[in-house]
Amino acid sequence: MASLLQSSSVVIKSVAYSSSRCRRGMARAAINMPKLRTGGLSLKLPARELVQEMLDMGVDLTSSTTSHVEKKYESGTNRNSSSDPMVIAKLHAIMEAVSDRVEMHQNIGEQRDNWNSLLLTSINTITLTAATMAGIAATSVGGPLVALKLSSTLMYLAATGMLVVMNKIQPSQLVEEQRNAARLFKQLHGQIQTTLSSGDPTSSEVEEAMEKVLALDKAYPLPLIGVMLEKFPETVEPAVWWPKHKQRQEGRTDGNGWSEELEEEMREIVGVLKRKDTEDYLRLGKKALKVNKILAISGPLLTGIAACGTAFMGSSHGSLAAMVGVVAGAMASVVNTMEHGGQVGMVFEMYRSNAGFFRLMEETIESNLNERDVERRENGELFEMKVALQLGRSLSGLKNLAAASSNSSSIREEAMEEFASKLF
Repeated sequence: MASLLQSSSVVIKSVAYSSSRCRRGMARAAINMPKLRTGGLSLKLPARELVQEMLDMGVDLTSSTTSHVEKKYESGTNRNSSSDPMVIAKLHAIMEAVSDRVEMHQNIGEQRDNWNSLLLTSINTITLTAATMAGIAATSVGGPLVALKLSSTLMYLAATGMLVVMNKIQPSQLVEEQRNAARLFKQLHGQIQTTLSSGDPTSSEVEEAMEKVLALDKAYPLPLIGVMLEKFPETVEPAVWWPKHKQRQEGRTDGNGWSEELEEEMREIVGVLKRKDTEDYLRLGKKALKVNKILAISGPLLTGIAACGTAFMGSSHGSLAAMVGVVAGAMASVVNTMEHGGQVGMVFEMYRSNAGFFRLMEETIESNLNERDVERRENGELFEMKVALQLGRSLSGLKNLAAASSNSSSIREEAMEEFASKLF
């Protein structure tokens, strides 16, 4: 038995040695096993076949590992090569331009906010000083009367001219426009970053980003002369800062997270937005515009009347003229403070922007619903979650709102219907 174990160890060593020699390709070894007989037991080990099998296993393992690495490399190469470098470069250029616009709108917004506070303080100081001088002039005679009367009249005229310019440009409304523009450009910057991180941007996404930038530039212009937004429009319309959606044919097909129930839910949400939210903010915008018009006309009118009153002081109706000059000046200061201190123009722009936000939601939902190919739509479940978040509702709350809207058949029930948005 001991001789059998000794012979086996010799065989194993010989196999290992011959396998290493065979891998290196230096020589071929042939091993002749001695025949051992112990108690009729015969042991034969096919050394050459064993070595060849081990080598074949090693070759198969190496080839399979190499092919796996090559496939992984090829898949990574194909994934990276599918993205056009020019498309990525264009998106980065657009993103840099958007970042620059964000900073510009923020800086100009701060500048125009300073305009509002400085002009308000200056005009009120001039107006109150002129009213004080008119009161003092009413008790004076001779040379001091003429000097005080002339000074008060000139100051009222200066205040009238400054008020006309200030009411024309509405600095508080300009500030709100720049705030909205900076916020929307930041939002666009984040969307472009998301597109780049997805790993496969397309040329259509580049065109869409360019259209959004140009639409924002048109909606919130930076210059004041020539392209400034009308501060007292004839009709109040929602602010529009997005490019027009392409008109698509209607159709409905299940898939991509969409179903007939979800489409019906989205249609009900659009109806609520039109009937309640958009309509309500347009109504509030009309009221704010009406108040702003009245205040914008009253301020310069009162300072003009005060200037006329101070000009007639010292005549036969000197006491009445002095009273008109003082009272009209004080009222003008109050009206100016209410208009620009209360930032009525900013309130109007805020209502207009909110109405535009709901109008954008309506068009986005309708654009998805009118798309015939559901694979080209945004995923239905994801889209429903976005709508719920934008309205400040949970998914169950959104479904309950749509169900309540579909059940409200009469006009009175629609009037009692709740608003779609719970954010503002």
